[in-house]
Amino acid sequence: MTNRKPKYCLKCDDGTEFELKIKDVTVQAHGVTRMVPEVAGWHCPKCGEIEFVDQDGSERHMAAMNAVWEEARTTESVSLRVIRKKLGLKQADAGRLFGGGASAFSDYERGKTQPHKSTVLLLKLLDRHPELLKELT
Repeated sequence: MTNRKPKYCLKCDDGTEFELKIKDVTVQAHGVTRMVPEVAGWHCPKCGEIEFVDQDGSERHMAAMNAVWEEARTTESVSLRVIRKKLGLKQADAGRLFGGGASAFSDYERGKTQPHKSTVLLLKLLDRHPELLKELT
């Protein structure tokens, strides 16, 4: 890689200068992590933003992100089903209670759609404190 005019991170927007280098990059979402080796680009040392210098690095990064999101979605779907069953709720009952309609939980548990963040957080709270379900019903 050749030296070029300095570039600044627009995400940080505080004058942080990008570093032109090849480095391993970690991608993560919802507790799932993947490492993408040897990504060439302009890297922000502060926030991790990347401006790719070649299509290969960009494609490998995107493939890793897609894999992370897919695994996270699958993990969340299984978790929702386990919690719902632990609470003794049928899918239709859970859909009416948490919103989204009778078939919402079927879609959530198959990974077809994602529940609203508040639904996930409430289910995680109920998983730890199932006695609170009576307060909702």
